[in-house]
Amino acid sequence: MNMDDYQEQSGKTAIYPKNKALLYLVLGLCSEAGELAGKVKKIIRDDNGEITPEKVVELADEVGDCGWYQTQIHTELGLKSSEVAQRNLNKLNSRLARGVLGGSGDNR
Repeated sequence: MNMDDYQEQSGKTAIYPKNKALLYLVLGLCSEAGELAGKVKKIIRDDNGEITPEKVVELADEVGDCGWYQTQIHTELGLKSSEVAQRNLNKLNSRLARGVLGGSGDNR
């Protein structure tokens, strides 16, 4: 499945208040990222940092939830997921070519 197919299909499950769509989706993404972080924290605390195949499945589910919210944000902004991904690669490749992958700031 490609990113744009996922975007189209996942949109069928996008049920949220449209008058506050962007806020809802950004908060949802943050919430899911927090759940992912919590699972990783517990792996460090309870499993000595060992990521078992079962934990990979749990983490994949959380990453998938993050991806769902990210994809719906693309849709609300009128963007195709493939275009967002390509823009990101263009930015990163430009930084790589200029030797500025490390460091901080948006405009490197």
